[in-house]
Amino acid sequence: MSPGGGSDGAGSVGTMFAAVLLLVTGCLAIFQGIAAIANDDVYARIGNYVFEFDLTAWGWIHLVIGIIVVLTGVGLLAGSNAARGAGIALASISVIVNFIWLPYQPWWSIIIIAIDVFIIWALCTSWTHTPEPA
Repeated sequence: MSPGGGSDGAGSVGTMFAAVLLLVTGCLAIFQGIAAIANDDVYARIGNYVFEFDLTAWGWIHLVIGIIVVLTGVGLLAGSNAARGAGIALASISVIVNFIWLPYQPWWSIIIIAIDVFIIWALCTSWTHTPEPA
């Protein structure tokens, strides 16, 4: 709580919930990446799409993004404003990556996109700019 009685941006409920969601989606992306790297037959592509990638490459993409998202979630729980900006950027990247991932896991991608949009909203609306004391 800030001295005026309101909640500050670093400790607001929306920020904490977004941090937990970042941790969860990051861990799930790590598991998704490991599954794609370990066995290319885990995911089946539905239909023909313009953007076709090797599933091993997708596995590495999800694994790296997942690790970075988990670290960002930990930073948000620690109250870092840099992690807040990184969380917004990474959730935006995750929306794009999961949109491209739609041919492989359509329902899962739609769910993760919805969670990422909520993360972006929560981090943007709970961000308060308080002047530094002189």
